[in-house]
Amino acid sequence: MIATWTAKQVLALSPDAGSAKRGQALAIVSKWPVLGRSQRAVWGECQGSGKKPYRTAIDFGEAAGGPAFRCSCPSRKFPCKHSLGLFLLLAQQVKFVEGTPPEWVTDWLDKREKTREKAAEKVPLSQASAATVSPQQAQQAQKSQTQRLEKRALKVADGLVDLDRWLCDIVQRGLADLPSQPYSFWDQAAARLVDAQAPGLAKRVKELAGIPHSGKGWPERMLKALGQLYLLVQGYRQLADLPPMMRAEVLKQIGFPQNKDDLQRRADDSDPLVLSVIDTWQVFGQVVTEEDSLKTQRVWLWGMKSQKASLVLSFAYGKRQPLDMSLLPGACFEGRLIFYPGTGVQRALVISKAAAVNSTKDGMGCVRIEDAIAQYAQSLTENPWQILFPLILRQILLRYQACSWFLQDQDNRLLPVSSTFQQGWEVLAMSGGRPLSVFGEWDGQYLRPLSVWSEKTFMTLEA
Repeated sequence: MIATWTAKQVLALSPDAGSAKRGQALAIVSKWPVLGRSQRAVWGECQGSGKKPYRTAIDFGEAAGGPAFRCSCPSRKFPCKHSLGLFLLLAQQVKFVEGTPPEWVTDWLDKREKTREKAAEKVPLSQASAATVSPQQAQQAQKSQTQRLEKRALKVADGLVDLDRWLCDIVQRGLADLPSQPYSFWDQAAARLVDAQAPGLAKRVKELAGIPHSGKGWPERMLKALGQLYLLVQGYRQLADLPPMMRAEVLKQIGFPQNKDDLQRRADDSDPLVLSVIDTWQVFGQVVTEEDSLKTQRVWLWGMKSQKASLVLSFAYGKRQPLDMSLLPGACFEGRLIFYPGTGVQRALVISKAAAVNSTKDGMGCVRIEDAIAQYAQSLTENPWQILFPLILRQILLRYQACSWFLQDQDNRLLPVSSTFQQGWEVLAMSGGRPLSVFGEWDGQYLRPLSVWSEKTFMTLEA
């Protein structure tokens, strides 16, 4: 089953702005005399300036690892404008003729399948290399890694001394003059933490700059953020006394790297700190942010049996490197996830995925807003640095009042919706004014809806 995409998600795959613009110009049904689809792929023929139309296909199969593109045009850009145009037509829910793919599509899909099978038969290079490493070389590598970690730990400790002093100075002077502080006040403090190899702390310090200009209630939000930073300073100083999971969480928040290969190795060695869960996973939401040419994608999964939420992160640098699009909102799969050590809602790595399965979302989430907020409060006791919490609310009404959107439960309690939510009237029309289910990110003040669904309809929202 091909999951639903939005135009924004499709255009995010474009290699450049020009390709995106030309792709949008081709997203017109009259330019495509042939439009077809199957359970795995979509295809079309786009009439260009030549006699023969350009043949374009998109593979959404499990083996594709996300949408894969094929086009007969001579463009070296990937995906090309024809692929983007075809994809946008699919996102617009234009009618595609259901049927068996033509020979040129099946040949391409078969070739991809054979290539994937051959690759799976080969021994990974990392395993082959590991087999040739002598015990002495492995011991030396381990020693070098330990020395690097020790040097970094000392740098971080020195950086936290400066951060502690900086935080105390702010509190002693009071918050009244913070709105008048130049950006350099925050940027210089963050730069010192980057030099101290504590990028997680540096990011939090940079984010402080916007709080004094965030409107009513900013002093409370500032004190909360400063308190979280101070708690991290104290947590690192007492790292040896913390429980193992909390120790891992503190290191993650400070910015120590989390390596996928290392996580996989620890899972294979049955490390008690690395949780492995096999479940039916529902993909409920996706958010892509960009900062300094680095794209970060958050994908939220929910275990149907375990009722466990998980966060899958992927990164792409620059305009040409694509994000992982293999986990599409609305999709459901059987698979195994391993979780990075930490507390609260944990980041996960997808290890295996079976073919998509049908699932029911009935009964998921909380009916009462009060119960959902109680879950959030409990999560904060496990991880006080958590910024975003995944909430599922069902039997909820969407309300518009005082120029803002709210969610209303059966007790007539209201939950404020983020001002970034721009599809309120569209969702209201879809629901017909009846109760629906909502998934979103809760930041302690506002909910950012990422998907909504009723009995027969699942809608991905633009984030």
